[in-house]
Amino acid sequence: MTILAWLLFGLIVGVVANLLDPHPTQGGMLGAIILGIVGALVGGFLGNLVLGTGVTGFNITSLSLAVLGSLLLLFISRAIMKTD
Repeated sequence: MTILAWLLFGLIVGVVANLLDPHPTQGGMLGAIILGIVGALVGGFLGNLVLGTGVTGFNITSLSLAVLGSLLLLFISRAIMKTD
């Protein structure tokens, strides 16, 4: 994918992940793009390891893997940052 496509894909994934998250982040559009792109990388890596498929473009499988990766990142970051 081109850089513009990755940015658009990251924005879509980041927004969807923030909508599904019970505690959405306050990062704005840039935060959503970064969350979506990094989530796509994590979801694609884990999907390739477990399922044999990764993030390959704009399709439902890639979107699902990227959103799951983004939610996993949000969960891990909250677990690390939690100071009770």
